[in-house]
Amino acid sequence: MNLGFPTEKNIFEKRVALTPKSAKELIAIGISVFIEAGYGLTCHFSDEDYSMFGVVVLRDKNELYKLCQIIARIGIPSLEEISAMNEATIHISYLDPFNQTQVINKFLERNISAFSLEMIPRVSKAQKMDVLSSQTSLAGYTAVIMAADRSPLVFPMMITPAGTISASKVFVIGVGVAGLQAIATAKRLGAIVEAFDTRPVVEEQVKSLGAKFVKMDLGDTGQTAGGYAKQLTKEQVQKQRDLMAKHCINADIVITTAQLFGKKAPIIVTKEVVSKMKPGSVIVDLAASTGGNVEGVILNKETNIGGVLLIGHENYPANVHVHASQMLASNIASFIEDFWDKENCKLVIDQDNEIIKGSLISHNGEIVNSIIKEVRFKNG
Repeated sequence: MNLGFPTEKNIFEKRVALTPKSAKELIAIGISVFIEAGYGLTCHFSDEDYSMFGVVVLRDKNELYKLCQIIARIGIPSLEEISAMNEATIHISYLDPFNQTQVINKFLERNISAFSLEMIPRVSKAQKMDVLSSQTSLAGYTAVIMAADRSPLVFPMMITPAGTISASKVFVIGVGVAGLQAIATAKRLGAIVEAFDTRPVVEEQVKSLGAKFVKMDLGDTGQTAGGYAKQLTKEQVQKQRDLMAKHCINADIVITTAQLFGKKAPIIVTKEVVSKMKPGSVIVDLAASTGGNVEGVILNKETNIGGVLLIGHENYPANVHVHASQMLASNIASFIEDFWDKENCKLVIDQDNEIIKGSLISHNGEIVNSIIKEVRFKNG
């Protein structure tokens, strides 16, 4: 089977799903790898960097689609791109299957087996394939670096002949992978860090990084089997907003990371709270791409509201795209290698496998993912 990597169509996407190193590893197990010309230029990889390991470089994207039985990429393909693929192609990428109804329908029409990278279950044997963890960790790091760059304040306390400068105060909302990395990065820069999460179980992780865990009694919260925060009731969300308001107002930097898997992100920081924050404060909303945690945030914009800067980018890992690509390419290569049959030179789709079952959306012209099936049934 041939494995193809087309260039990304999203102008904000500078990452790549294949590095020369991961290409070498894939070719070593018997896979023929193809890329579109100029594929790695955003990460400073030339076509020659790939071809020296045996990757075939093609000028025509449609030719790549015709020659390859497996397509791997980062972003969601257009309907036109799906039409250009062979029937029964295996497609691997981020898909947002909860919201991309037309794309999923096109996969069904073309009898394409579509894997959604973000649906890979969070189980121990899938850790090396976990794109969400690898990329959200970088998002948490980037959020703090961006905030430090935009803030008119320094992060660490400084004692100088001209006087003492107080350390910046950072408040992190949501202590998943992104939140933990944001805490660690802010602490390394010398800030005073507070953090909150609806899951009391993460308190020890926060303290181990040297930050203060903000306790709020919201009643029964907890987490899902996959380790995600459960959706709060309307009453719990309002109580959370009220309790967090004073911490946001006292902070110089606020990082929000609260997302609900497959759903719109909850509004946690209201316009009223933003209006009470100190001029020069910075809020970085890591959930901007799914609606945002901050009222007034605009996707892919940096907005000044009453002297408070709201940052709401779509793709934070793309700001450190070389390392993000290194991690992402490793995740994707690990996924392919785990299900590659060397003897028969093909990718085996075993629907009894836990990882396949969780990430495979469409197969043989049908939706086979139980979660997406249920969502579609509810939505009619």
